[in-house]
Amino acid sequence: MTAPLLECVPNVSDGRDQALIEALAAAVEAAGARLLDVHADVDHNRSVFTFVGPAATVEAAALALARIAVERLDLRTHRGVHPRIGAVDVIPFVPLRGARMADAVRAAHALGPALAGELGVPVFYYGEAALRPERRELAALRRGQFEELAARMRAPGGEPDAGPPVPHPRAGATAIGARAVLIAMNAVLDSDALGLAQDIARACREAGGGLLGVRALGVPLTSRGLVQVTMNLVSYRRTPVARVMTAVEAEAARRGVEVREWELVGCAPADAFAGVDRARLRLEPAQLLDPALFGQPAEPG
Repeated sequence: MTAPLLECVPNVSDGRDQALIEALAAAVEAAGARLLDVHADVDHNRSVFTFVGPAATVEAAALALARIAVERLDLRTHRGVHPRIGAVDVIPFVPLRGARMADAVRAAHALGPALAGELGVPVFYYGEAALRPERRELAALRRGQFEELAARMRAPGGEPDAGPPVPHPRAGATAIGARAVLIAMNAVLDSDALGLAQDIARACREAGGGLLGVRALGVPLTSRGLVQVTMNLVSYRRTPVARVMTAVEAEAARRGVEVREWELVGCAPADAFAGVDRARLRLEPAQLLDPALFGQPAEPG
């Protein structure tokens, strides 16, 4: 019988040091996980690693990656447009074929004490793995980012779920969670006006009265002299990718600009792009995964 599969998608706060990124990828593979994709971005200064395997394998791979990142990164000198609280900012587990959400939660709760105990990095659980309702959303954990983390942890209710009560001096803290499939996409605008990108993001995201399950921010791409709407689609079955792209392009057109290019970050089920001209997306074919890998939508619990 085939072992249940989990996907793990650690986000590391460096997108510029190619030697480090390669070392992190090699650590994942050496642990036995199947590495599907590495996405590095110089402006976000962040790398996203996507790998799959049985629970014990992906847990070991995530810890191997974290060892290197915590040893070599220093958030005191880190600058990038993506919000972050840690050198290994977030480690989500996603149930795939044969797995349930409870399996992803168990993996998160197993990795947390191991990472915190070995590396001295405080851990906060989020998503389906959250132990407190106010920690379900990543945005709440990242408020104030690394720079305000120590103060937030000193405040009542700020203690971590695992590990020391203060941030690691260089590596901050790590959010470890369990969630359903998430699609991360970026729309690069033919403009350098940050306010314009922020307006489009505000109009399209759920919190601004826009699309269900869409989280969006407007950020600058200094290296390219452009701006970007960066998005997480947390409910792509209810709000399809094609609908999101249409909405962003319509909001851009209302403001007299165009979407220069679309970018998929990490991997996604291939069927999520039904009705989308894939030639418009900057992606590698390997980023679109066989829907059979995901099985049926995972049940909570």
